[in-house]
Amino acid sequence: MLHTVNKSPFEKNSLESCLRLSKEGCAVLLFEDAVYGALKGTQLEATVVEALKSKKMYVLLPDIEARGMRAEDVISGVQTVDYAGFVDLVAEKATVQAWL
Repeated sequence: MLHTVNKSPFEKNSLESCLRLSKEGCAVLLFEDAVYGALKGTQLEATVVEALKSKKMYVLLPDIEARGMRAEDVISGVQTVDYAGFVDLVAEKATVQAWL
């Protein structure tokens, strides 16, 4: 299953709920304002690093760049994808769960 999160983790708890309730082996894609959850040095870094032990995590690079950040700012282990990669993730997974 692919879980998608688009809300800032500093405004809503969608990312934390997703990471807590999603199953081992799933994929999580952060886009729009949720990309802030993939950044090094935030209060969520430890939570994301822990989640990486059992889940694959992705972040949409164009949304990182649109907010003035770079791929180097992303937590190690979180994979960056472009729009084609986003489409590939959706096509690969049987179901997609959006966390609003």
